[in-house]
Amino acid sequence: MSEVVVVDYGAGNTRSVRAALGHVGRSSVVSSDPATIEEADFVVLPGVGSARSAMEHLNRTGAAQALRARFAGGGATLGICLGLQIATETTDEDNGVLGLGLIPGYAHRINGGRVPRLGWAVVEPWGEAYYFAHSYAVESVDVVATADGIIAAVQRGSFLGVQFHPEKSGDAGLTFLEQCLSPV
Repeated sequence: MSEVVVVDYGAGNTRSVRAALGHVGRSSVVSSDPATIEEADFVVLPGVGSARSAMEHLNRTGAAQALRARFAGGGATLGICLGLQIATETTDEDNGVLGLGLIPGYAHRINGGRVPRLGWAVVEPWGEAYYFAHSYAVESVDVVATADGIIAAVQRGSFLGVQFHPEKSGDAGLTFLEQCLSPV
């Protein structure tokens, strides 16, 4: 079994993601080293934090370019919450931030309802409930699942991004992680 790289961008929920990976029997390392990111069998771009701070860290360390090269080469990558949002071209967060550009689209502040959006929601068409905690939502042509009318997952090539937190979604989240990791 291969080790999973959880990308370090100076914030994020790396501890929770690593704990969830351990629950599904996968070892992991936290790194922003470009070579480690490019060469990994599987990479997780975790959630939680500020888009500007995350992108500044990724750009400064060379991890942003490594993630782009990884995507271009077909390397499996999972973006969680903020990890999904910064994978787009831009986000409105922090007065506008350029993202990684892995998927077409952008992240915008949620309008209406309770913000931040916290709690469990059923993701369709998957039929499972996952835990959400976010104030921004993605708009993209690559949508594969929604929850309460908001994009819950996008996929383009080897990149899968989810707005929910599988590491905080109990058994459903662990099953989701196992499915993501099954080919690697």
